[in-house]
Amino acid sequence: MPLCNMKDLLKKAEEGNYAVGSFSVANMEMILGVIKAAEETRSPIILQIAEVRLNHSPLHIIGPAMLAAAKSATVPVAVHLDHGTSLECIGQALRLGFTSVMFDGSHLPFEKNVEMTKTVVEMAKSTGAAVEAEIGCVGGSEDGSVDIAMRCTSPEQARLFSERTGVDCLAIAIGNAHGFYKDEPELRFDILSEVDRLVDVPLVLHGGTGISDEDFIRCHQNGIKKINIATATFAASERKVREGYEKGEIKGYYDVHTREIEGAYENAKKHMGIFYSVGKAE
Repeated sequence: MPLCNMKDLLKKAEEGNYAVGSFSVANMEMILGVIKAAEETRSPIILQIAEVRLNHSPLHIIGPAMLAAAKSATVPVAVHLDHGTSLECIGQALRLGFTSVMFDGSHLPFEKNVEMTKTVVEMAKSTGAAVEAEIGCVGGSEDGSVDIAMRCTSPEQARLFSERTGVDCLAIAIGNAHGFYKDEPELRFDILSEVDRLVDVPLVLHGGTGISDEDFIRCHQNGIKKINIATATFAASERKVREGYEKGEIKGYYDVHTREIEGAYENAKKHMGIFYSVGKAE
């Protein structure tokens, strides 16, 4: 199947009442693992990488690998720049052929966030890429290095933001956080329901690692159509390699390579089931 636009994937998710998993990757092994899970379960997916991760995985190297994997996959795959904070990086992703980009202006004053997001929407028109934005403040930083107190999105501001910017999907804060949760998260489903009522575009949940299966299901049955999984993917690949060393099963590099793929595969496959996306690629 050809490389897909994220907007099209999320429209089908709205029609089918499921969510599309958006899996962060850091290397070829994670890409291979996530694609393997998607093809086996016949799930549409999004491959993504956040701007903050590019010091470790340069965009001009990992971006083409993500795109090549998407183009050769047998299921619909969108390729997404997550948490873009600079117009330079967003422009680079668009030139490479990413089918969606996110501008994260959640740390900015409301009006500045609107202004910058509108700029990105205009940039994306040249390639037809979808645009995601964020309003409110999702706790924690994308790389897990900063502990930010969680604040929830104002439903009315979400409505105004969506209408004024013309984004294709909107990430909101309902008690979710990036990285590992210190305590079990308490999601504000009342806020989610109100935002879903007021906002016409699909909603996005960041900070998925640590949220219960039941809460994931409740989210994607109430407007959330894109769910980001990042920390869990990295942790699963690392854990699989560590277990291999502990059991004496790793004898060389390619054993490490295989274990990383298996970790990403198992984690992605599990979440695809929770998101009800299994079989939706047909």
